[in-house]
Amino acid sequence: MSGRIEKKEDAFSEKDFGKDGIIKYIDQHAGIFTELSDRIWENPELSLKEFNAVNMYVEMLREGGFSVEEGLGGIPTAFSASFGKGRPVIGILGEFDALSGLSQERALAEKRPVTPGGPGHGCGHNLLGAGALCAAFSLKAWLEESGTPGTVVFFGCPGEEGGASKAFLAREGKWRSLDAALTWHPADVNEVRSGTNNSSIQVVYRFHGLSSHAASDPENGRSALDAAELMNTGVQYLREHMGADCRVHYAFLDAGGVSPNVVQADAAVLYMVRANKVRDSLKLLGRVDKIAEGAALMTETTLSRQFIDGTAEMVPNFELEALLYRNFLYAGVPEYTASELALAEGIKKSCPLDEAPGIAPKYDGEAREEVMRQSCRGTKPLNDFLVPLCHSTAFHPGSSDVGDVSWQTPTAWLDVCAFVSGAPGHSWQNVSCAGSSIGHKALLCAGKVLACAAAELFCCPDILERARKEFDRRTADGYVCPIEEGAVPTAI
Repeated sequence: MSGRIEKKEDAFSEKDFGKDGIIKYIDQHAGIFTELSDRIWENPELSLKEFNAVNMYVEMLREGGFSVEEGLGGIPTAFSASFGKGRPVIGILGEFDALSGLSQERALAEKRPVTPGGPGHGCGHNLLGAGALCAAFSLKAWLEESGTPGTVVFFGCPGEEGGASKAFLAREGKWRSLDAALTWHPADVNEVRSGTNNSSIQVVYRFHGLSSHAASDPENGRSALDAAELMNTGVQYLREHMGADCRVHYAFLDAGGVSPNVVQADAAVLYMVRANKVRDSLKLLGRVDKIAEGAALMTETTLSRQFIDGTAEMVPNFELEALLYRNFLYAGVPEYTASELALAEGIKKSCPLDEAPGIAPKYDGEAREEVMRQSCRGTKPLNDFLVPLCHSTAFHPGSSDVGDVSWQTPTAWLDVCAFVSGAPGHSWQNVSCAGSSIGHKALLCAGKVLACAAAELFCCPDILERARKEFDRRTADGYVCPIEEGAVPTAI
């Protein structure tokens, strides 16, 4: 379901709350944050292995006067940095992990890896973390200058692409100490997200058998590869009997080697199970577990199972969404130079057409008409407008461990245009933009919106009170943590 679309004339708050000073601070110190983003872009690190990125962040935060706590939840690359005193306590969420196989030269309109097969920031987390840090630093300056009580906490959250550190921290109740949490994500549109998404769980299934000569001694072999393939076949039959919002994905981690004349003694397959509600993901995972056990039984192999990570679905908060939207209007969307538009035009030639980009147009006809008009039916290379806010509880595919945060404190996020219109997710096109001035403008815009919204929260306890009441209502059934007892974050 969807609700009212925010109109521009309703969106501006009557008071400035010192937001012009926040925007001025970010403009004056922009180079600090864009340089950090570039350094992380140049040294992409995979999930839970972001040691160089964390060192950069921690050094900047300590030098900037923040109190830093490293190794949150026993995760080496998770940390927090706080400044201020008392309540409210506002969390700003940052990420910095890259993706495998997406190395790409910056600001280039054709696919050209820097290191063939190497990692790259195809989801723009170099921008995400730097933009969130930008918000935290500008809020620190604002708190100092205004003397406003309250605390800002920047969270360095590793492993969003695989590891789900926010969910592991939710298992420990970490987010319950916050009065609200705000974040953002690079995208091909400017919008405030609403609605909910997939929960997800990842598990590795390892089969162990007996090797033998496949020609002269097949009867004494027990094939782990046969077991893995039988498991996959069983899951294919399961697909007919899953709910409409369920998804199951898999990838071989070990197919047993490259010798067909050897019965493969070991094989491993990684499964991701998704449903809208985490309760349903857990039920579906139980069925997948049984199929794996059956495959092992059929092949007389043994099975070991390793939990990797899990995430819960997002809990929307309309009060915080409206807050972000009016501050997005206040701060404004990025503006582009002729050279940036030319680069985007070149990259867009390799991207599919999306007539109505963004989430809101998928669920609201009025938003769709407006976005199609402003995007020229998806032909603009960069979407230089703000998508209307459509409050919604509708489901849209995709998973994020921000969902686990939203079950423990009121949470909202925005998207800022950092990629060309229609760019595929996790793509070389996104890596190219994430290392360019187009990406720089996105992170600075995000920092402004997040910081201005947080400043309003510090000054207006009634907003937090309404957000908390909404949160309590939407989470009345209680948080079901997808992280299994005893599991530890594991890099794949």
